[in-house]
Amino acid sequence: MAADGIANEGIELLKKDFDVEVRDKISHEELLEAIPKFDALIVRSASKVTADVLERAANLKIIGRAGVGVDNIDVQTATERGIIVINSPDGNTIAATEHTFAMMLAVSRNIPQANQTMHGGKWDRKKFVGVELRNKTLAIIGLGKIGAGVAKRAQSFEMNVIAYDPFVSEERAKNLGVRMVELDELFKTADFITVHMPLTNKTKDMIALAQMKTMKPTVRLINCARGGIINEKDLVTALTEKIIAGAAIDVFENEPLAEDSPLRTLPNIILTPHLGASTVEAQIGVSVDVAKGIIEALNNRPVATAVNLPHIPSHVLEKLAPFLDLAERLGRTVTGMSKEPISGVQVKINGKIADMNSSLISTSVLKGMLSAALDTNVNLVNANLLAEERGIHLSEIKSNIARDFANLVTVSANGNIVTGTLFGNEGRIVSINNFRVDVDPHARILICPHINRPGVIGSVGSLLAKHKINISGMQVGKTEIEGRSLMVLTVDNPISQNVLNEMKNLEPIFDVTPVAYEDAI
Repeated sequence: MAADGIANEGIELLKKDFDVEVRDKISHEELLEAIPKFDALIVRSASKVTADVLERAANLKIIGRAGVGVDNIDVQTATERGIIVINSPDGNTIAATEHTFAMMLAVSRNIPQANQTMHGGKWDRKKFVGVELRNKTLAIIGLGKIGAGVAKRAQSFEMNVIAYDPFVSEERAKNLGVRMVELDELFKTADFITVHMPLTNKTKDMIALAQMKTMKPTVRLINCARGGIINEKDLVTALTEKIIAGAAIDVFENEPLAEDSPLRTLPNIILTPHLGASTVEAQIGVSVDVAKGIIEALNNRPVATAVNLPHIPSHVLEKLAPFLDLAERLGRTVTGMSKEPISGVQVKINGKIADMNSSLISTSVLKGMLSAALDTNVNLVNANLLAEERGIHLSEIKSNIARDFANLVTVSANGNIVTGTLFGNEGRIVSINNFRVDVDPHARILICPHINRPGVIGSVGSLLAKHKINISGMQVGKTEIEGRSLMVLTVDNPISQNVLNEMKNLEPIFDVTPVAYEDAI
């Protein structure tokens, strides 16, 4: 379902593969009633995807936010229910950047107020004397993509740019031509202050009356990020008492802004109704971005813009994707081999992929392990949480060195060790409990440790043929243990417990472990 007026370009993209229902204006009660039948939901900022909605979302796999902020989505509950939440962090970057600059120009030159008087038949040139941006100090709180875009434009206006962002390095700031400062210095020295931070417990009321009293009386505040970062009640006081010169606000604690809000009565504030992303280009951009993410997710492929998964750049994710499938299958294999419940799993990542953000590889291992054992929906969103709830401890070891192969992923649990790599983009198991093999983990396999002597393969083959079970592949791996081998059979048919028992009773066979991968169940 596409709610809240999603641009048609994204909807048409989805319609190529899925049935799409468009509900441009939907009440919370209507959303509660409709949500059980949908696999995916797209919203902007109007619809509130709260816990009660998610509790009724029996089939929901992904929520797409056509925009940056996900304040209107209960991400924690979505994560617990294994529902992916994605956004569009880049689709409206330019729109929000340009609106910020438009607000700064408007508040510095009193453009909306002057325009209003002109429409009223007046000509008040002296009343609306403004200030120039050149040689003024612009302070940017939050130096992400939008903040960096504002900095770039400010420099073309010959402004001095300072910034505060605890997650930006000095090197990054230097490359942007920005000087990093602490908040106290920022508040004291800025002529214009613009915020570009998410709304969190730490950023809520970040700029309140106490901070405004440390600012220059000529300072002007701009907020096109999130309502609540600037305390609205304190802002009214500061503007009324001329503690600061002006403000330009696009976002509010409660939207739409109440008709009787005192902000509406002040002559030295410019208000816009959350227009930061409201350009034709931005609406198309976020719609298409989210549609592409939903298509990827519903086709069981990882999505780079998921907010409840580790953030991994798309170019890195593209390289990691085949390893995620391999890791999931390794997790299924080691679970199938375990005779007792697993309380701990170790994932070793060797080779060039060790330099990447490989956290999703370990999560994929857990997904494979839990999918083999649980009848609930397990995915990359909730796998870590489900493992934690079941007392499964995960440890990860990384090394740039990989013997014999460019990259290796090794999963160990309950004394069983399974190693895999990629041949091209196809995952292969290359070692099981130190037996060298070459196994395609995309079907059903039987893992059979046995005594290395003539006739073993023939007796197993005859038994399976008697039960009309076709063998489509076979590998025999050796180890340094004298007289021991490992047979891995790929079979085309499900195998009953009776047949497994017959195989185990063959004198040369130590054990028989069946592993069924998800596309063969």
